[in-house]
Formats: sequence, structure tokens, C-alpha cells
Amino acid sequence: MMKLSAKATIQIQKPIEEVFEGIVNPDKMTHYFISESTGRLETGAELSWKFPEFPERFPIKDIQTENNKLVSFVWDNETIVSIFLEAQPDQSTVVKVSESEKEFNENNLKWALGNTEGWANFLACMKAYLEHGIELRKGAFDFMRKS
Repeated sequence: MMKLSAKATIQIQKPIEEVFEGIVNPDKMTHYFISESTGRLETGAELSWKFPEFPERFPIKDIQTENNKLVSFVWDNETIVSIFLEAQPDQSTVVKVSESEKEFNENNLKWALGNTEGWANFLACMKAYLEHGIELRKGAFDFMRKS
């Protein structure tokens, strides 16, 4: 049976070390993705993340990191998020995100489309922040807050 994944890719005009640190360091991530974290993304750690538009916290488990190459984690019972980094000759970094896998059905198709959009947004916000210090996410999802 066919499986579904959410995928997104972008090239960031920063060296791989800066991009990796931008992903694993919560002090950086809070400028473009999350509002709070209980720690760094490090192999073996278990964290929780808070997003500004949602009241709940999200557990981040089964964290694996390979310095300047890979960050992976589980944030639901069915999927693994893998973030791959590839250094480029011009000192930029290609970042590829993949979240997989779910069985093919109507609900999971909606998940795949929504999470692909979400990961593309994550990458665009990270690029803007790491390259230019711009916080694209700030106020962008206020409309989603529960009253």
C-alpha cells in the first residue's frame, strides 16, 4: 500500500554549522518556529515545544542528531521528522525536511498536504531569520489562537 510523507527543501545562504545550530538551539528556534522549548535538540533528550498559536505543549521524543548533517525526532506516534543538511560549494546549505510515513487515506492525505505546507513555512521562516534576522512567523498565525 502507498505511504504518505510530507517533504520540503530550501537552500540557505549560511554555512552548515550555522544552519545546524539554528535548528538545534532553542534560543534561535524561538525566533522563527517555536515560542518555548525545554532544551536543545540532542541525541537522547526528550523535550516539549510550545507554539505561540496553540495552548498545548508538544512532546519531542526519540531525538537523534548527527553534527552538521541530521536532526530527527518524533512528535506524534506515527511519524518521524528528519532534517537533512548538505553543505554546498558556495558555503550555503541545502536543508531537506521529511516527515513520514502514514497510510494512504483521506485524513492522512490532508495531513500530508498540511504538513508539507507547514515544513515549507518552517524553512522559509528559518531562511529569513538566519540570513537576515527577520522573524516572519511573528504575528503570522495569531488568527489561529483559540479565544
